[in-house]
Parts: sequence; structure tokens; C-alpha cells
Amino acid sequence: MATTKPRLSSFSRNLSAVSSSQTPGVKCGPNGTMFVSSGIADLDRSLVMVMEDAEAPHHMLLLRNFMSQGLVHGQPLLYASPSKDPRGFLGTLPSPASLKHDKSRDRESEQEKGLRIAWQYKKYMGENQPNFDSHRDNKQDYCNEFDLRKPLERHYFTRQRVNCVGIQDSKNLAALQEHCASFLAQHQRNDGSCALAGRIAIQSLCAPQCEHSNMDWEMLSFIKSLKGMVRSSNAVVVITFPPSLLSLSSTKRWQHMADTLLSVAAIPDEDKELAKLLSGYQDMVGLLNVHKVARLNTQVPFILEATTFSIKLQKRRFLVLECLNQAPVDGSSGSSYGTSGSCSGSSKAGTLDF
Repeated sequence: MATTKPRLSSFSRNLSAVSSSQTPGVKCGPNGTMFVSSGIADLDRSLVMVMEDAEAPHHMLLLRNFMSQGLVHGQPLLYASPSKDPRGFLGTLPSPASLKHDKSRDRESEQEKGLRIAWQYKKYMGENQPNFDSHRDNKQDYCNEFDLRKPLERHYFTRQRVNCVGIQDSKNLAALQEHCASFLAQHQRNDGSCALAGRIAIQSLCAPQCEHSNMDWEMLSFIKSLKGMVRSSNAVVVITFPPSLLSLSSTKRWQHMADTLLSVAAIPDEDKELAKLLSGYQDMVGLLNVHKVARLNTQVPFILEATTFSIKLQKRRFLVLECLNQAPVDGSSGSSYGTSGSCSGSSKAGTLDF
């Protein structure tokens, strides 16, 4: 997920690139773009909008990992929710996976990788194989793997300021906009440097229990204003919303306002036809569709070779995104519907780096 930097002259030397790369949880991207992790190694790029599915709350998996990743990196967090007790949601955030689980998963991936290498070739590699330990450590500094069964320890909540806002009883979005403006004002980017990235997570913006849910133009105005404030700050925003509660025209406008647009969908239980088409169907809990990817400070579009990914819970603990694979037919090994974008994670099938 990306935050922007002020554009410099083509002949100006960017002196902040070196220092900003040392900021915890932040890495340098192309065209002066700074990246923070979503908390899912397979899904990392900034106004991100996620269209919810009424059949399953898979958007909450994405939101929890996004919030946990920020807290682990010591990044300030603003969380807005239509629930009566927004702070109670913090108790459901997942904890980073222990080193023991990380090593076991690394061993499994290395074993699978070894099976792909012919023993004749592996014999000649011998002890000259490159050591990727340092690369793996750097990746963990940017994006952690989270154990969905283990709650986040409380000391992460007290290490930095966490602001929780309830929007259920608000008659309009003025109070939420004021909270966001105050939060982003503390993370302004004036000198082109990236000191510390802030995170804003807004759950179900147009939820029916909110009084502003029928104020289409006011909600659109809020998103437009928020997007403008984010452009000049070291912060990223993730908004989830149920499109089924909006008119078709409003949904299209919201989608246009998003820098990155995702949608989640539930998988029907025991769909025999779908099970025949997709391999690993029994391990899937949902689908993730990528409709638009942020491309900041450039006019070159970013085109993914795959736009639909399966959501899986590896060992019922770790959230993993994988490209959809066609089930084998007549003894064939099967083929992927698409390969993934540039690699930044550790899943077996490939990853996205937004």
C-alpha cells in the first residue's frame, strides 16, 4: 500500500531515499513512492477500498492484518467502526507468528523447492548456494505473518497512540472527518522525508445502523476530502463498504475514488461444479478480486496478469492468497489461470506487491 512523496525535479538528487528506507515498516518504491505492508505478504500498495460480501465477512481478515501490521511496526492507528464498542475490536487482532512457526514454514518451502530441482543440478550447487537469510529478515521487517488463532499482545496497544472512533450514533460524517484531519495533520510530509507512517482503518462506512448511510453525496464528499488529505501525508487508508447498500451510480463513484480497489466473495459450500474446475477447492474460504491497483507519480498503468485470487487459511492459522489453478484434466498437471504480480511474499503460488 503506497503513500506519495512530493515530486522533485528530474535533475534533483533524492537525499531522503536512503534514510526513509530505514524507517520500520516502510520501504522505497519507484517514482518516489513509499510502501507500507498490508500485513499480508501476498497483498501489498493510498486509499484502498474493499467491497464487502454480505455472505461472509472476509473483509475483516484483511482489515485485521492491516491493523496488526501497523501496531507491530509502532505506527499510529485510527480505527473507525459502526459498532458500539470499537475498542473491543482490538482484542480480535492477530498476533505475529512465532519464530518457531516461521522456521517450520521456511523448511517446508525449501523442501518443496528442492523437489523442483533435479538432483544432478543440486549436486553441483553444493555449498555455493546463496544465503537468503538476510533477505528473509528484511522481508519480515516489512511484512509479518500473523497467527489468526493467537490474539495480539496488549503491549502493542500501549506502545503508541491508538484512537478508536464509533460512527454508529453520528448524525453525519463531520466528526469522523475531524478525527481523520487531526490524525493526518500529525503525519504531514513537508520535506519529502518519510518519518513514520500512520494508518486509518474504516469499517463498513455505509453500514445501515449509521444515520449517514442514506447520505450518498455526503459520504462521497468525505471520501474525496480524505483522499486529498492522504496525498499530503505519510499515511494510508483502508475503507471497507457493502456495495449492496448503495445505488449503482454511488457504487461506481466510490470505485472511481479508490486508488486500489478490491472485492471479496464467499465460496458456496460443496459446489461440485466449482470443485471440478479449481484445484485446492477444499482449502479455499473465499475469493479476492483486484479491480484497480494504485499507480502514483506515474502515468504508466499497472496491469496484473491475474486479478482473481483464492483466500486460504494455511494450517487454519495463516492467511494466504494464491492464484486460481485449473484442476487437472485427463491426468495433466493443471495450469494456472494467471501468474501473479511482482514477488514480495512467501506463498507458494506467487504474490502481489501493490
